[in-house]
Amino acid sequence: MKRFIEGEDRQQVTLLPECLDDYIGEDNPVRVVDVFVEELDLQALGFEGVEPAATGRPSYHPAVLLKLYIYGYLNRIQSSRRLEREAQRNVEVMWLTGRLAPNFKTIADFRHDNGPGIRNVCKRFIGMCRELKLFTHAIVAIDGSKFKAVNSRDRNFTTGKIDARQRQIEQSIQRYLDALETADRTQPAEVEAKTERLTDKIKKLREQMRELDRTKEQLKDEPDGQRSTTDPDARSMNSQAKGSGLVGYNVQAAVDARHHLIVAHEVTNDGNDRSQLGKWQWLRARRWARPSCRHLPIAGASTVRSSRPARTWASRLTCPSR
Repeated sequence: MKRFIEGEDRQQVTLLPECLDDYIGEDNPVRVVDVFVEELDLQALGFEGVEPAATGRPSYHPAVLLKLYIYGYLNRIQSSRRLEREAQRNVEVMWLTGRLAPNFKTIADFRHDNGPGIRNVCKRFIGMCRELKLFTHAIVAIDGSKFKAVNSRDRNFTTGKIDARQRQIEQSIQRYLDALETADRTQPAEVEAKTERLTDKIKKLREQMRELDRTKEQLKDEPDGQRSTTDPDARSMNSQAKGSGLVGYNVQAAVDARHHLIVAHEVTNDGNDRSQLGKWQWLRARRWARPSCRHLPIAGASTVRSSRPARTWASRLTCPSR
């Protein structure tokens, strides 16, 4: 091929680095993950399996699985099956785990059985950031993000959704009734079986109508006029895409402008960001940024790029200099 950048032949013998460490740069974040986990006292933090059993098949050390878990968090890899694949093909993960490749069940069980320990590791990381004075910058940015809940849109009810669903059911019932009338006039050989199927469908639709009526009565007790059956705290919210939405939560996070570390967060089921800029963000941001900050007035500024309400705010925290 002329006039193109040409690749190398797949059968060409090359001299690759003999050491796996040569593939990882000195500024690669996995080196920080490795040092951070190695300095933790996992047994004191509440992890299981730190001391190996005297008998039975050897297990993976919790430090190996914790490194894999943190790597997945940093690279937005949540699935245990995807982490299993990364451990088999990703050079960074091979370096981090010493070329160990635990299966997805082992990874999932580790996260399930060591929830308290993982939370303690997060606390220890925040404490380390405070010791390194990474939260001392005076500017934070606050924004809201929508997180999808396990509750599907079909299991979230409002008065408008129920009315629309009931209209659809009524149309379906009428369509089945018309089909029954047509079947009675034509009298085909299989009319009896067809009539039985249509009657059964009409019965199920009428039961759905009664269930929707009961749900509509229950909505009167809900303060915001919504009810989610799978996750009662989740609420229907609009997303960035026009005409779409999700059932979930609105997470407000305050982020340090210099190091991009989350200094405070709050989970709410209010889908509108307009009323979320309350005192809790600034009080928590002051406490996390500098414990000695005085509660002084705040001069805030908003950034608006369209006619929609501002979703990003920045404010300077007035703190005594050190």
